[in-house]
Amino acid sequence: FFVCWLLFGCCLVVGCLVVGCWLFVLIDQNPQQHRRVTMSSQFQLFQNPTLPVKCHAWNSDRSQICVSGSGNDAYIFKFDGSKFALLQTFSEHSSTVTSVDWCPSTNEIVTCAQDRNAYVWTLNDDGKWMPKIVLLRIHRAATCVKWSPDGKKFAVGSGARMISVCYFDEDNNWWVAKHIKKPIRSTILSIDWHPNNILLATGSSGFKTRIFSAYIKGVDTKPSDTTWGKRGRFGELVAEFKTGPCGGGWVHDVSFSACGTKLAYVAHDSCLYVVDSSTDSTVTRFATKSLPCLSVTWVSPSSIVAAGYNYIPLLFSYEGNSISFIGELDAKEEKKETSSFRALDTFRNLDSKGTSSTSDLETSVKSVHQNCIVEIAAHTGDKEKMGKFSTIGSDGKLVLWDLAKIQQSLSISIA
Repeated sequence: FFVCWLLFGCCLVVGCLVVGCWLFVLIDQNPQQHRRVTMSSQFQLFQNPTLPVKCHAWNSDRSQICVSGSGNDAYIFKFDGSKFALLQTFSEHSSTVTSVDWCPSTNEIVTCAQDRNAYVWTLNDDGKWMPKIVLLRIHRAATCVKWSPDGKKFAVGSGARMISVCYFDEDNNWWVAKHIKKPIRSTILSIDWHPNNILLATGSSGFKTRIFSAYIKGVDTKPSDTTWGKRGRFGELVAEFKTGPCGGGWVHDVSFSACGTKLAYVAHDSCLYVVDSSTDSTVTRFATKSLPCLSVTWVSPSSIVAAGYNYIPLLFSYEGNSISFIGELDAKEEKKETSSFRALDTFRNLDSKGTSSTSDLETSVKSVHQNCIVEIAAHTGDKEKMGKFSTIGSDGKLVLWDLAKIQQSLSISIA
């Protein structure tokens, strides 16, 4: 009698195990799946180890790019549309390279670094880039650099509380600088040129955005009046704008519109600002719900893209002295997770991690960029009508965003 009960118990246990395994197999027919909407193309520029990308600039036909990581060197990569290949390394700087820019009209590259120097790189007949020293005459690190639209000069911001506007001296065969000092009292973090090559917008760590006249006699043609005001002498302050009603924050980036009548800038108070010179320079402020943005650019006469610590590009619209948030440009489609070992995972997580909540255990970053976006640059088109733009980040990635695919996928309109 005892043997019969023992055999019955063994059969019952085996049957339960078989039924349980069969149920697990049926449940595990739909594992977790993530499918990203193909609105962007991503490339890992620095690997083994993965290094952040601090700045980048494209050439005129977008077949090459100049980038810099967290070191003293800048790199020229060839891009064929699918992959990058290293062509040359610039090793003149003795400290961290902070900014690069590539002039489309003259095909010259300018780099600046924390060693207080800037170099203009010219392509020789043998295909090698050769540097020319720039006499910046600054005693603090250079922070940002940008060519004027006509390529005759460029501006360098620095921690020396001044802006160096540089032009080429043919008699001495070098680049010299004229300084804009007053009323700057803090580090210049960003600069952008007006389309007329005269006005220069700056953002500083003093919580202010300023527009200066950068007219240089003998280099520029005599300027005409603009909606920002009458033409002025070199270094004359044209306009000044603050950030926030209660202090604001560092102005990380500034950007003129294609027509030059509007200026957008982002600050560390997580706000986007737009100044319209055609409406008495009215400042419009929009407080975002995201982390602060580090870069901003116009992609059309009324559309702005900004990105930063939120890892995702954000699209805004400006019309009638009003800013509206359109949406995030990094979207994906997810399918719900189902697992055959869901009950077992729940008890395992409770035992080892003290919780069974899926949101508390989620550690992956659900965006293309895995760290903050540092810079935005135009790839196809310009600020009047941009087709593609590129972003770089502290995750070492360069991402190309296709605005046409974004509009189709997210059902939005970029006017």
